[in-house]
Amino acid sequence: MDYEVVIGLEVHAQLLTRSKMFCGDSADYDGAPPNTHVCPICLGMPGVLPVINAQAVEYTVMTALALNCQIPEFAKFDRKNYPYPDLMKGYQISQYDLPLSVNGWLEIDTSGSSSAPLSAGLEGGTRRIGIRRVHLEEDTAKLVHMGGYSLVDVNRSGVPLMEIVSEPDIRSAEEARLYLIKLRQILRWIGVSSGDMEAGALRCDANISVRPKGATELGVKTEVKNMNSFRAVKLALEYEAQRQIDILKRGGTIHQETRGWVESEGRTVGQRSKEFAHDYRYFPEPDLPPLVHTRERVAEIRAKLPELPDERRRRFVAAYGLSAYDAEVLTAERPVSDYFEAAVKAAPPGVEPKAVANWVAGELFRLMKAQEVGIDAVQVRPAQIGALQALVQSGNISISMAKMVFDEMFATGKDATIIVRERGLTQISDADQLGDVIDQVIAGNPQAAADYRSGKEVALRFLVGQVMKATRGQANPGLATEILQGKLK
Repeated sequence: MDYEVVIGLEVHAQLLTRSKMFCGDSADYDGAPPNTHVCPICLGMPGVLPVINAQAVEYTVMTALALNCQIPEFAKFDRKNYPYPDLMKGYQISQYDLPLSVNGWLEIDTSGSSSAPLSAGLEGGTRRIGIRRVHLEEDTAKLVHMGGYSLVDVNRSGVPLMEIVSEPDIRSAEEARLYLIKLRQILRWIGVSSGDMEAGALRCDANISVRPKGATELGVKTEVKNMNSFRAVKLALEYEAQRQIDILKRGGTIHQETRGWVESEGRTVGQRSKEFAHDYRYFPEPDLPPLVHTRERVAEIRAKLPELPDERRRRFVAAYGLSAYDAEVLTAERPVSDYFEAAVKAAPPGVEPKAVANWVAGELFRLMKAQEVGIDAVQVRPAQIGALQALVQSGNISISMAKMVFDEMFATGKDATIIVRERGLTQISDADQLGDVIDQVIAGNPQAAADYRSGKEVALRFLVGQVMKATRGQANPGLATEILQGKLK
């Protein structure tokens, strides 16, 4: 019997607000000593009253709109009770039956491979994954396990935490990985979350079940936790799907439970029985007022959304003539996309967007990777990209010279024209000057000259290389080739 995998993801994203969700403590606790970003509210002291972080609410609505969700006019906070030691109060302020948003969707592109950029809707192969809800809650404290006991760090407790719950529309571990990548891209693009999985700013839990192919009823699900990378999500879900299939094929029974992914062992292990909603004893948070979003207020928040990645990709293809691949590469991150577009707009007349894209996605990315820096740390200004390409197109420098010049631009931030002048790199395009050099090259390489005359085209490339070497790369290669061919005939 063949089985189908059914997956739904619950993604928690910390929001980039200055203060915590219900108090004035700083939410920027990364690197701080334990229990230094705390106050009576996030410590759960008796008698304290929470106050809603308005920025966190706006960020959640922005995310929901970016994910095509509906924004109900009325929402509220609820108390979610459970007795784990990472909750100071014994409950978490979350949302249950009236969240901030419902009924959205996110498209992923399954036509590419995991090793190459995807066209993300520009070509075929899209899958629409439903978003059940995007709601807001507070993060818990962090437990640090030390052998036989655990320590509690309250710095994280109370940080605004947005939860994005998908419908069970995902049909493979690879689709789950693609969904998570696309979701993180949007969160970072609109500036609401860092999306850093290693730092715990983005966390993913998965509900997974299997059923016979063609069946409509869902199987018994397990929840998989402790997946802290895209790769871990894919590996954990592949393992868990196969584990469940093997049990069913042996005639066994799947038990609803929470399981943890053990990276070092490459397997999931049981942790506890899975809770149901009634186990949390939800009830409306009595210390917080309901949230009301008028149509006018929702329109104001929608107006703050930037052009989203899919829209920008399509525009880059239509307006700049880029391939789907180039558009995908240049819109992976918003700062890079903004840099490229600024370079295109600042380029001199005659410099095509494709040429600018080649410099950004080629030499710029290469040097950024080698130096391990982001686009914000790059010294090359967008306008300098087009100016360099203009020097190449005018014949002042060759493409090989331009790459050497770009290396220095990246290191110093200097304009290409200044570097060319300082280093004497102007391309030699004088036929008489090149002719003298070429005569010397032919005289010094008689065998290569004879080979070319006998029909071996590869010999011409060798001779052109010798001309470039003799002129320290400054010869115009096209003109050098033309003169060589004339003299050899």
